[in-house]
Amino acid sequence: MRDPEVVLELLSQIHEAAERIRQRAETILTPEDYVNSDEGLLRLDATGMMIIVIGEYLKKLDKQVSPEFFEEYPKVDWKGAKGMRDILSHEYFLLEKRIIFDVAKK
Repeated sequence: MRDPEVVLELLSQIHEAAERIRQRAETILTPEDYVNSDEGLLRLDATGMMIIVIGEYLKKLDKQVSPEFFEEYPKVDWKGAKGMRDILSHEYFLLEKRIIFDVAKK
């Protein structure tokens, strides 16, 4: 671990982004709820942005910790989370409401 304070800050930011996703998804009951209203579209955009934030901070975390750090949590799809950041950042309009819904609810 390079700098424990940096690692803690990155983890804190990831947690904050995940919490925002959870809060914004509370009233979303189906993937279609994201596209049936302006409010839903705002939640979809906000959730997409927080997924980007999580992916970005995971990439930074990757540079701060050893691979064993991630191996301690095998149920987490670390590569997928970082990959979603890339897709959303570069191909935002390919975003699929069902995938965002699944991420937000899980």
